[in-house]
Amino acid sequence: QVQLVESGGGLVQAGGSLRLSCAASGRTFSNYFMGWFRQAPGKEREFVTAINWSGGRIYYGDSVKGRFTISRDNAKNTVYLQMNSLKPEDTAVYYCAADANPNMVRGGLAGYWGQGTQVTVSS
Repeated sequence: QVQLVESGGGLVQAGGSLRLSCAASGRTFSNYFMGWFRQAPGKEREFVTAINWSGGRIYYGDSVKGRFTISRDNAKNTVYLQMNSLKPEDTAVYYCAADANPNMVRGGLAGYWGQGTQVTVSS
């Protein structure tokens, strides 16, 4: 079992930055492929980014490429999402996800999910 707790969300003006954190507990964190998803009101959940255990494989959704950066610190059991140049359309609840199978994470079918953290970008 893996528990995931997101933090760092909040209200920011367009053009600003936020850094989200996802702290994991339970099984060996470094064994898991980690990802971030988001869901805006009335919209489907959207893939944001994912990272493998070493950080050598990283994937981004088209809408965030060049603005968001994922990283992880296996010693701290934490994955981060640095969000720069935020836009109002980035407003959503952001979820952290984990699975040993990278395809499950990238496909939005990860076995473990956090409770989400709200990000609101004002124009």
